Amino acid sequence: MMTTAPQSAHQPEPLWQPGPDRIEGAQVTRFHTWAAAHHGAPAPTPGDPAASYAALHHWSVSDLPAFWQATAEWFDVRFATPYDTVLADRTMPGARWFPGATLNYAEHALRAAEDPARAEAPALLYVDETHEPTPVTWRDLRAQVGSLAAELRRLGVRPGDRVSAYVPNIPQAVVALLATAAVGAVWTSCAPDFGARSVLDRFQQIEPVVLFTVDGYRYGGKEHDRRDTVAEIRNELPTLRAVVHIPLLGTPAPEGAVNWSDLTSNDTEPVFEQVPFDHPLWVLYSSGTTGLPKAIVQSQGGILLEHLKQTGLHCDLGPDDRFFWYTSTGWMMWNFLVAGLLVGSTIVLYDGSPGHPDISAQWQVAESTRATVFGTSAAYVMACRKAGIHPARDLDLSAITCVATTGSPLPPDGFRWLHDCFAEGGTDLWTASVSGGTDVCSCFAGAVPTLPVHIGELQAACLGTDLQAWDPQGKPVIDEVGELVVTNPMPSMPTRFWNDPDGTRYHDSYFDMYPGVWRHGDWITLTSRGSVVIHGRSDSTLNRQGVRMGSSDIYEAVERLPEIRESLVIGLELPDGGYWMPLFVHLAPGVTLDDALRDRIKRTIREQLSPRHVPDDIIEAPGVPHTLTGKRIEVPVKRLLQGTPLDKAVNPGSVDNLELLRFYEQVARDRATARPQ
Repeated sequence: MMTTAPQSAHQPEPLWQPGPDRIEGAQVTRFHTWAAAHHGAPAPTPGDPAASYAALHHWSVSDLPAFWQATAEWFDVRFATPYDTVLADRTMPGARWFPGATLNYAEHALRAAEDPARAEAPALLYVDETHEPTPVTWRDLRAQVGSLAAELRRLGVRPGDRVSAYVPNIPQAVVALLATAAVGAVWTSCAPDFGARSVLDRFQQIEPVVLFTVDGYRYGGKEHDRRDTVAEIRNELPTLRAVVHIPLLGTPAPEGAVNWSDLTSNDTEPVFEQVPFDHPLWVLYSSGTTGLPKAIVQSQGGILLEHLKQTGLHCDLGPDDRFFWYTSTGWMMWNFLVAGLLVGSTIVLYDGSPGHPDISAQWQVAESTRATVFGTSAAYVMACRKAGIHPARDLDLSAITCVATTGSPLPPDGFRWLHDCFAEGGTDLWTASVSGGTDVCSCFAGAVPTLPVHIGELQAACLGTDLQAWDPQGKPVIDEVGELVVTNPMPSMPTRFWNDPDGTRYHDSYFDMYPGVWRHGDWITLTSRGSVVIHGRSDSTLNRQGVRMGSSDIYEAVERLPEIRESLVIGLELPDGGYWMPLFVHLAPGVTLDDALRDRIKRTIREQLSPRHVPDDIIEAPGVPHTLTGKRIEVPVKRLLQGTPLDKAVNPGSVDNLELLRFYEQVARDRATARPQ
């Protein structure tokens, strides 16, 4: 059940407070002083960082053109041609940013290589399950990107063409993304633990001309051969002109594929195509809850500005930092990790299991790479706490200044465990719980290096993000649970969805409930202290280990089995930080749900979709409830399982069979009774 945040009258003691040196040295502090002198921002309040940030944030959302112009100047964005105005149209959807401007994302990501003092420093540190870091210098990264971009052009890739990748979190993925951006082509990627159907549901929509692929990957101490899956993907993508083989497992290139090394071995100066600000940079995918995953298009300029703001001002990253986030190429956090290059940080790429050889694996990577900012999932933090490990005592994590978490809200016990764990190692740890979305490839709320951290709360709404909590009538609420809305445009909001010519699907995804206002699908509380509490999804997206997947993917796989008439899958965030994902199955006549059928269902999901999305329980149900138009009812069932009474969980007039919902209500009662008090 959701509760309101603590009232400000309590003024609870913060878990952590930044010291004066940290506040003074933070880039956001220097930016604030400079923006006040040059762009009309309010002057900082001496000795009161909370009041200073509140004033800066208010300015950043009330004068969007001034804030984003200041951001572009502060980070020295290189416009090949100047912009006419900052924000020509603020209508959502359809806001027009920096018309007239041209630039290139990859040029900014490789700027550190131009500094002779940094050229031989590592841009990338790659770690596999041996936990031995392999560096790629800025000079080498730039040379490989230059070579690959030239070869892509030779293959006929032009601005606007789509380039796809079925690759893990390896240096080649970063090189391929930056080379694609340098050409002005459009990047998209899936992790190689996705089954062929999940990949094709995504890639077939955008019709790629190039596919980068591995022969397999290593995970959990085992090699996973993906050559058959790659062959299936190739066969179903008729628009491909080239397939590039990355021999991660050492196998030869299949017939008709080009070797990675043949395209990247020429030491070539990169040529950066200067594209309009709103030119597409990449396509990310939603989870596909109600059909095919949404193919979300984000722009070169919008992502560049948003990620400079996030990495530089909110994460406080710079050239001396090593930025590690545990992620896969199928999650937006991989794209966010690459953004560390924009501010000259070294980024740490880990391709492996979070639990191999044991649960401390991610901490071991942080130790071996001397990571300064370490991002992970809330679920991993809670698993470490439950396992009783002491990473800051048993490993040298003295380089870490910040641990950031996302994927789901970090429970209060997670905040305490991280703080206490590092305190026993003598580290004054900044814990940053952040929350955003694939839809903007960024955070709405989270890290602010100058503000205190309160247990269970995100520090504040991010700069330039007009974040509010609204009740069903569209009224802003404070210290009460409401829908997460953004009432002014952000540059990284999608320019459009692919194959959505009239914009209907884009509009219906975010602007249907409150016209002209972005509604994200999270329950949040904005406290009167300016902090944010995230209560979980208000829709039915499945979110496992930070990887989102839609229920429709599960249904498509499971319901191919002849024994299953229909199914319903629900993902529940639990109060202790856990996640329960039951699959309800309505069986065909005469079928029994025995262990053999349960195993077959699990194997189907594991092999066709993702091992992360195998359900925790498979439960026989008398039927699946639907709306009157035949759509499965997921959100009301989720609410029932969370303990919401039936009359408050659903409008009875919208359901085809109200009696079916009483079964799910009984499941919730049985679970509550069985749960230890």
